[in-house]
Amino acid sequence: MRERIASQLDSIEKAHELKVLFAVESGSRAWGFPSVDSDYDVRFVYVKRPAWYLSIDEKRDVVEVPINDMLDINGWDLRKALRLFRKSNPPLMEWLTSELVYADNLGFRDELLRLRNRVFSPKASMHHYLSMAKRNFREYLQGDQVKIKKYFYVLRPVLACLWIEKYDTVPPIRFQTLAEDLLPASPLKREVEQLLRRKLAGEEMGLENRLDAINAFVEAELERLLESASVYATTGEDPTPLLDDVFRKFLGAAWKS
Repeated sequence: MRERIASQLDSIEKAHELKVLFAVESGSRAWGFPSVDSDYDVRFVYVKRPAWYLSIDEKRDVVEVPINDMLDINGWDLRKALRLFRKSNPPLMEWLTSELVYADNLGFRDELLRLRNRVFSPKASMHHYLSMAKRNFREYLQGDQVKIKKYFYVLRPVLACLWIEKYDTVPPIRFQTLAEDLLPASPLKREVEQLLRRKLAGEEMGLENRLDAINAFVEAELERLLESASVYATTGEDPTPLLDDVFRKFLGAAWKS
């Protein structure tokens, strides 16, 4: 699959006249809970030729490839990525720390990792993960029967919020890291660990009786975190001049030849 992904990225570069700065796995494989038939969610950041940015019109700043078999691949333009980085965009922060890297060129990913603490916003990240957890809890965990996989799409953002509350830093991307640190030894943790083993074994799509202990934990934490999130304020320096320099640096580096 790595060869197929590399070939796809090469085709995208040629077809769209761009250069990929980095490409990583996102989704369940990066989060640490893929099933045996999970697809590949590849996300990348790219840079177009300098002339592309010299226009009076805004242009499409994403590249999306139709989902094919087990491969879902799309990317963001450099300028779009830096604008979102300035806002402490949680999905982009996750891409930067993915352990499954398919392309890493010119040091761009390392540059953003070096700068991420300067742009990280606990407020923006907390609200992002809270919104995700509330929406998924409402949509997936309210019935008497629930699919195993849906628990992780609620538990992971809840644990990300708990990490931000505890450490005031970007949450780790892997679910196991979050759970090991934030869930004390208890029947709840054992139930979550058993659920994870079953998901990794492929038991994720069947409907089962709702796990009331997990529902109760999520409901209580969501209520408490909503209160906790309200105290965060937007602080810090404006990183725009710094990110302008990053934009110019990598635009030049990509096309210096």
